[in-house]
Amino acid sequence: MTKTAWLFAGQGAQFVGMGKDLAGRFPECRDLYDRADDTLGYPLSTLCFEGPPEQLTMSNHCQPAIFTTSMACLAAWRATASPVDPVGAGGLSLGEWTALHVAGALSFEDTLRVLEARGRFMQEACEETDGAMASVIGLNLETLQAICRETGAVVANLNSPEQTVVSGARPSVEAAERLAKEKGAKRTLVLNVAGGFHSPLMRSAAKRLEDFLEGVALSPLRIPVMANATGRAHGDPDDVRRNMVAQVTQSVQWVSCMERLRELGPDAWIEFGPGRVLSGLLKRVDSDANVCHIQDLSSLEKAQNACETQKEA
Repeated sequence: MTKTAWLFAGQGAQFVGMGKDLAGRFPECRDLYDRADDTLGYPLSTLCFEGPPEQLTMSNHCQPAIFTTSMACLAAWRATASPVDPVGAGGLSLGEWTALHVAGALSFEDTLRVLEARGRFMQEACEETDGAMASVIGLNLETLQAICRETGAVVANLNSPEQTVVSGARPSVEAAERLAKEKGAKRTLVLNVAGGFHSPLMRSAAKRLEDFLEGVALSPLRIPVMANATGRAHGDPDDVRRNMVAQVTQSVQWVSCMERLRELGPDAWIEFGPGRVLSGLLKRVDSDANVCHIQDLSSLEKAQNACETQKEA
């Protein structure tokens, strides 16, 4: 039996039309969008299927939208295959909440409420500060940390051995990007994001999320889920709560998360949700990884064919 590890998309992967063909084909998927609409009190499904993009990209809409779409992708997979639980799971930023839901930590409706609140808190923190993020490719972590100490930026995402993201106040990030180029970075790019995520600029959002989570019941996990904040598997529900608050302001240890998942011995990896960013990052950590992604009917069919081929092999 094939052992799999599951990955779940993070913010920035969204696009207008995501999930629409799955909801049109599978009643299980349509039901998830209906439940999301009822829970949130507004037509999230319309934002996903029709936009407008400026509304979909708002953090308080985007985060529950990507979660719901990721779960629709998983529902479609379960409707057409006979998947067993994965050996472990992980998700990038908001995607970690999707992984926690899949692992049984909290209900679908509670995850929606958490992500709407989390997105709202982060959006408001962005509006209170002038933050930015920049991707740096081809510079070692030690050099980048020295650049951050000099400029006041912070390391936000350790995405792959080659790619790291810095975050913080806009002048600090712009200075770090310029200095990274001078130090020999292959490429740098200021990201099109609302603010300085995974940095101290998100402290107010982290505090408000901590208060919000006091009213959310969390259950023990059925499968290992890797914590962005530590790069290791979550422990008990109290540990989950601490890690998910810390995640808002601390660096995302994505490379460590992937390495810990690799230690669980998956034969294949599946990325659920819009985009295929995590598949690409995984390949930079493990070029031999057998990975597929599911975001629509076309990619679902390709994933099914890939699994059938592996069974025959």
